[in-house]
Amino acid sequence: MDANIMWNNYLQTLDEGNRENKSYTAWPFGSGPEMAKELAGLVKSGEKTATCSLHLFYEIDDEPLPKVGDFNVITDWEGNAEALTETIDVKVLPFNEVDATFAFKEGEGDKSLSYWRNAHIDFFMNELAELDKKFNEDMLVVCEEFRVVYK
Repeated sequence: MDANIMWNNYLQTLDEGNRENKSYTAWPFGSGPEMAKELAGLVKSGEKTATCSLHLFYEIDDEPLPKVGDFNVITDWEGNAEALTETIDVKVLPFNEVDATFAFKEGEGDKSLSYWRNAHIDFFMNELAELDKKFNEDMLVVCEEFRVVYK
């Protein structure tokens, strides 16, 4: 399904007065087709209710940070809509301060903090290497929690 179709279908579930001044962004999780599909599946099943990214990339891309009330169409790597989420919490903190509760909400692997840390260090190191930058555990991450509002 196209992201616009999913968005319009969602809007039809709202009262007319609640449809105004709403918008969304569409994007896939991860760094490739397999990861995007797997993580979108975890969102749809309710296992994944959080995500994080490096604050540095918001700065580099001059993009605003996510905020409570934002809507996101989670897509597969090809741009097909998988789920529509609403952001319910955003925190910016150093990587080394992310706790086990947040790691569990990310819903990946065995949901442990150890798994989360290892997977994200690898992921961030790969992303930063493309910019000839190094990862360190004091780097700020944007921790976003969301709920599925349409799938």
